[in-house]
Amino acid sequence: MGGMSSETEYAPSPMSFVADMVEKIEQAGTTTVIDQGKGVVLLTMRGAKTGKVRKVPLMRVEHGGQYAVVASLGGAPKHPVWYYNLKAEPKLQLQDGEVTSDFAARELEGEERELWWARSVEAWPDYADYQTKTDRILPVFLIEPV
Repeated sequence: MGGMSSETEYAPSPMSFVADMVEKIEQAGTTTVIDQGKGVVLLTMRGAKTGKVRKVPLMRVEHGGQYAVVASLGGAPKHPVWYYNLKAEPKLQLQDGEVTSDFAARELEGEERELWWARSVEAWPDYADYQTKTDRILPVFLIEPV
């Protein structure tokens, strides 16, 4: 077979707590091993700069089989790296519990964003605090099954 190509090469997060969380999920085979708020989902996406596989655990905000993710980075002044990954390549996989499926992401605006922002804050109230810490409007993506 030879070496893995960058198409399939997984590059763990440089943030150790994120990498550790991903490892826990993969070893358990389910996202329910992380018990925070209403739980987490695991997004697998393509790195915009590297082309490598990136895995990001995010708070679980689900409604009617669709999900929202908030590019909060804890209220930091800049967007998280995965924001740019999804803008460059909106196709991704999302794991919820033991189930992994294909999804597509799109950034929300206006009323649609307001609706999913409210759902996001309900699932993880800290998002409201994060928004007060930064001048940027925290981006919200809708993650829809394909």
